Amino acid sequence: MNEAGAWTDERVELLKKLWSDGLSASQIAAELGSVTRNAVIGKVHRLGLSGRAKSAAQQAAPRNAAPRKAPTRSPSHPMANPAAATRGAHALAPSFAPQADVEAAQEPAPSEDVVIPFSERVTIMELREYMCRWPMGDPTTAEFRFCGARSQTGMPYCGYHARIAYQPAADRRRDRSKARA
Repeated sequence: MNEAGAWTDERVELLKKLWSDGLSASQIAAELGSVTRNAVIGKVHRLGLSGRAKSAAQQAAPRNAAPRKAPTRSPSHPMANPAAATRGAHALAPSFAPQADVEAAQEPAPSEDVVIPFSERVTIMELREYMCRWPMGDPTTAEFRFCGARSQTGMPYCGYHARIAYQPAADRRRDRSKARA
């Protein structure tokens, strides 16, 4: 620290007094002059100062004030606005319509990957924007490929792999509960 902002014994005592009076680090820095708010915070931590008096604004507010009123309307769900649904991790997620009887309407998913002839699978160098990017095989082997089928518009996967990748939350919960039983 330069000469003007040196921590002399007098300045340290003034810092301790102002800190215990409840002033903020910015206010103390302005009072001391030639030091920054961060310098004040650093010195406070090095001195181990912890206890602070309540400021006048905090003392004026009574502890047993009337509780706040509940909001008049419930907060909007972030996905309720279709324009907002195109941001973040959910930008490419498909939108599923709620189904009344999901159990009966579901078709059984095959236990194996969709059968795609090896000749139709593509390497990373052959992969194009409109192709399914579902990885197939062990990435450490030379036989590793991607599905390569036509992907859904705006999606990285074909219809089959999109159903696997984007399961509705209700289905995931049901699958977990079946696994525990």
